[in-house]
Order: sequence, then structure tokens, then C-alpha cells
Amino acid sequence: MAENTDKYASLKLGNQLCFPLYAVSKEIVKRYTPLLEELDLTYTQYLVMMVLWEKKSISVKDLGGMLFLDSGTLTPVLKKLESKGYIDRKRDEKDERVLIVTITQTGDELKDRAVGIPLQIGGCVHLEPDEAKALYKVLYKILGEFEKQG
Repeated sequence: MAENTDKYASLKLGNQLCFPLYAVSKEIVKRYTPLLEELDLTYTQYLVMMVLWEKKSISVKDLGGMLFLDSGTLTPVLKKLESKGYIDRKRDEKDERVLIVTITQTGDELKDRAVGIPLQIGGCVHLEPDEAKALYKVLYKILGEFEKQG
């Protein structure tokens, strides 16, 4: 009996949307690594710092939501950043259940050393500006759908 090859088409690596997303993400993080090692940051720590360079102070819950990270992943990252003197973590005075993360002066000064990193990474990607905008839009559309689904 002949096997229907179309039956398994969805299992081919070349037909997976998730695979090139995974592979590109992995390769980009690999290129970030030597740049971030100069700042003594992991990629996840860098993401947290980018939010704090912009927001200055944010709840752990909101930070996790922005970065799509659960508290189990975020807590050790925040502890490490706090031990480096880049952030402070304190309970909200109005609601003790809420933990607030605030950038320190040392953490804020780190952004001067990090400011060139996005341009260096952009140089590795080789997309035209319109391609980069289109990709950004599509990726955030996917993330938005995931947020709706919970």
C-alpha cells in the first residue's frame, strides 16, 4: 500500500514557521553574547535593562508581561542585576504584594556603554529598512495574538 506523502508534509522541517524563528533568534542572541559580555550582562539581563533604561521603575509583573517572561525566569535575573548594583527591588508602599524594580544610577550609567549594541547587531542582519519594519510588524502581530490567548 502506497504511503500518502502529503499526510506528513506538516512534519517537514522546511514547512515549519517556528523553526526559522527559533534559529534566527538563537543566532542573533549568539551575536549579542560577546557584546554583552563586555557589560557583564546576559541577553535576558540586557532585555531587563533596556526596559529600565526607558521606564526607570516598573512592577515585576509588568516587566514580565513586557518581556514575555514568568516570575520563575525573571526572579533570578533580577537578583543577579541587583547583586551587580544595577537595580533595586522593593515592595510597593501602597500594595505590599507588588514588587517594584527601579534602576540605580550605576545601572542607568551602563546605557552609555550599551548604546552602540543595537547598531552593531543591526549590521549582522542585512535587511533593508522596509524589510525590517515589515518583519517587526509581523512578529509583534504574532506576539499580540499570543497575548490575547493568554
